[in-house]
Amino acid sequence: MALILNLETATTNCSVSLAKDGKTVAIKEHDTPNYSHSEQLHVFIQEVLEKAGITLSDLDAIAVSKGPGSYTGLRIGVSAAKGLCFSLDIPLISLETLKSMACQEKSKNFNFIIPLLDARRMEVYSKVFDTQLNEVRETKAEIIDANSFSTFLNQGKVLLLGSGAAKCEEILESENLSYATDVVPSAEQMSQLSFDTYKNGDFEDLAYFEPYYLKDFILQTKAKKKT
Repeated sequence: MALILNLETATTNCSVSLAKDGKTVAIKEHDTPNYSHSEQLHVFIQEVLEKAGITLSDLDAIAVSKGPGSYTGLRIGVSAAKGLCFSLDIPLISLETLKSMACQEKSKNFNFIIPLLDARRMEVYSKVFDTQLNEVRETKAEIIDANSFSTFLNQGKVLLLGSGAAKCEEILESENLSYATDVVPSAEQMSQLSFDTYKNGDFEDLAYFEPYYLKDFILQTKAKKKT
């Protein structure tokens, strides 16, 4: 038996789940544009553990969504996961944020599933999967234009899902295209993925693991007023 705590903080959704052998037994999440992960994450962890009737010492591993996504959100989630793993002496598992998003689509009516996360302006983080969740194209940071994903649209039906998909609705035109813009990464879909990873013994090095930012962090500052 494996009890795994899953933490998802890559986007606006602060999400925590507890899974037993790949099945979610408790979950707590809240999606807000205010990015209140620093206030909510440890509270949610405690609530999930209490709901399941277990303590931190019962855990076999902790899984964290590794990105891409919000720089600050990823730092909060990874820092919490690493700290808990170190203090409990249990392994750390990292999961692709975009793959867990793709897991939310259960339909087999599409040839390709493309999760997209908003990366400001017309840029998105995206990755392409087939319906068996096999990687078809690697993760990229890309600017959306009229030719985006044309290679896949010419081959079959495509589902775009996530916050970045909303940027495509007014630009892309194809009979093969469908949207699910309300999908956000959730710890619910991490449960089976983390269990599979746990069984394979694919763990991260606590000392060196870092989130997958994909792009360098750029600090946004307000322009100074001229005097």
